[in-house]
Amino acid sequence: MAFVTDFLDDGRVRAWTLDPGGGATATTREYAPRFYVAARGGRDADRGEFMDLRAHYEAHPDVLGTAFVHKRTFFGRDPERVLAVDSTHVDRVRALARQAHEVEPTGDFACYDVDQSPGFRYHLDALGESGGRVVGAGDAPTDPTPARDPVTLEISVPEAERGADAHEALDVDSVASSTRRGNGTASGGSVDGVRIEGTPSDVAGDVESRIADVDPDVLVLDTAQLVPRLANASARAPGEYALGREPGYRRLAGESTYTSYGQVGHSPARYAIPGRAIIDRANTFFHNETSMAGVLDLVARSHKPLQELAWASIGNVLTAIQIRKARDRDVLVPWHAWRAESFASLRTLHDADRGGLTLSPAVGRHHDVHELDFASLYPNVICTRNVSPDTIRCRCHRNREDVPGLGYAVCDDDGYLPEVLQPLVDDREAIKADLAAERASDDPDQERIAELEGRSSAIKWILVSCFGYQGFSNAKFGRIECHEAINAYAREILLAAKERLEAGGWRVLHGIVDSLWVTPAPDVPEREREPLDALASEITADAGIRLEHEASYDWVAFCPLADGDGGALTKYFGKRADAPESVASDEFSDAFKLRGVAARRRNTPEFVAAVQRECLRVLDATDDPDAVAERAREATDRLRRGDVDPDRLVARRRTSQPADAYDRYTDVTAALERARDAGRPTGPGRDVQYVVVDTDRDTRERVRLASEPVERYDADHYATQIVRAVADVLGPLDWTRDDVRDAIRGHEDASIDAFGDD
Repeated sequence: MAFVTDFLDDGRVRAWTLDPGGGATATTREYAPRFYVAARGGRDADRGEFMDLRAHYEAHPDVLGTAFVHKRTFFGRDPERVLAVDSTHVDRVRALARQAHEVEPTGDFACYDVDQSPGFRYHLDALGESGGRVVGAGDAPTDPTPARDPVTLEISVPEAERGADAHEALDVDSVASSTRRGNGTASGGSVDGVRIEGTPSDVAGDVESRIADVDPDVLVLDTAQLVPRLANASARAPGEYALGREPGYRRLAGESTYTSYGQVGHSPARYAIPGRAIIDRANTFFHNETSMAGVLDLVARSHKPLQELAWASIGNVLTAIQIRKARDRDVLVPWHAWRAESFASLRTLHDADRGGLTLSPAVGRHHDVHELDFASLYPNVICTRNVSPDTIRCRCHRNREDVPGLGYAVCDDDGYLPEVLQPLVDDREAIKADLAAERASDDPDQERIAELEGRSSAIKWILVSCFGYQGFSNAKFGRIECHEAINAYAREILLAAKERLEAGGWRVLHGIVDSLWVTPAPDVPEREREPLDALASEITADAGIRLEHEASYDWVAFCPLADGDGGALTKYFGKRADAPESVASDEFSDAFKLRGVAARRRNTPEFVAAVQRECLRVLDATDDPDAVAERAREATDRLRRGDVDPDRLVARRRTSQPADAYDRYTDVTAALERARDAGRPTGPGRDVQYVVVDTDRDTRERVRLASEPVERYDADHYATQIVRAVADVLGPLDWTRDDVRDAIRGHEDASIDAFGDD
């Protein structure tokens, strides 16, 4: 399979494959991508309007030819007659598909296999998994994994200004680079061991020379904007500058803003260079969250090219894997998801419109706590219960009630979704077993451990998202009834586990979706309490999904809600049972588990996060809230003396709108105005970094950007953040923010009785 595909202007494809001994070979092939048009509702494909559409395409200069073929338009359906249209270029497919609705605007036609990304489409066609024509593809490698580990060259923009983002520090006056091979583990160190510095043209020329010397397969860039910046800085014309294996570059997409699950994000521009893949650190989820080994594992599973997979979302990669399974069943991929929800009564809609089961946590600090998790609960529900768009509410079992609480039937025929997910579940289990064995060996191989961790993490992200994607309106093969059924099964499983654990002498402190936290029930004698491992085995047998003992804790603290009414579902912290009694600062991350508190959030200044971590260590060592407050007082005194490095007070916020669109003048508004005045990129979805210097001002003088010199900071502002962070720590012990604030100030509550009778 091609490692990199370059799409030429004449419609041909230059496919680059990695040579076993090093380097890469390019092969140019004729390519005719194909899409399909079907009549909605199984209508006769010989009708006049369908023949008119075929005549329109036959006469179009961007069409090589058409043909009627038989294909399935959804799982479980019989093949039907559809129109296949072969295009002259991969970039023409969408425009041609739109014309189906222009010729017949009444909506009688549906298009398929339209919007696959170019490299993915080519791979499907070249490997015989789709209908497009690739001349000479028979001699191409069919193994989706590269013939060798790709050589990776990392090119970084240094922080020329303190705290600057990679997005911001794009003046090409110096570039740092290092070489990595194989699964992302260092083997060569830095290229020549020196930083590249000089004039922009000198830097561009030196980068080009170093790339030529190393001959990497992948360039890992802090930002893909380096591609045009380096090319424009070169002494030669941009089209003659070679970051790739041939000169030139191509912009694939411009920057854009998007909204996902209520969060506004920014997608940088994407670029391609001949013969080499680009991974943009500012625009890659899988490479940042896993490793090169994880990325390559998903390349093999999805058949997406490495560069496309690097910038793809989790749902995009899951869809690619689903498309490959659809190809196995000769099912076409709809352009637009338009499958309507089946009729349901108001009562059923009410019962179905719920998520996973959550139990209100027992606020407080609890000792001897155990965390139990169902292994890949949602994927395993799908696989063990055969939940799939083609099986849920099937017509052949419409009178059967399989889904608890909803009464939906589930067909006995094998669903396609379990076929997609079961290999992922099985492979991750095998990887985890190998990982455990390697860690337990007398001489563990750290490179092997890193590789297995990356692969396991990559699969985990796909499994985590497979359930929610069923309810996504744009999912190619999604169906809302699947989403509802999976939740219903999961709620029943977690509730049954809770009841069995309580019957066995354990108190359930908290439960959320697939996890339970338990401690010995205080009113049950130890001799009457059933062993936790025996209970887990019994629950596993009943559910058909393994209940794992995830971790043991010396103690876990569940935080109250901000208004004090009940417990916060995802805000807790605890000390692991296998941690040393006295935890050093550099051992913190291994000793403690944090969720939802300040030190866990990306927008918390480093100094405030460090104060919270220190307070947790003090609480663990002393069990004394006053000692915690004393440590917070010391940190606050440092703030007020001006002894804190402003670098440690930098806040990072992701903006959701332009500066002038905010209703109130905030720190973010001031930072955006300063960034705009400084000529730095701003806009929805981008991060902005700043230090608060005077929170009382309603002008841009309220803050300084992280890249600007800071002579002073607003100590009161950061002292308030410390109060909130320490209140997270002491909240489970019934301390409020006011209590923390008074303790830091040295105040004590006093009543009339405290003065005595004198």
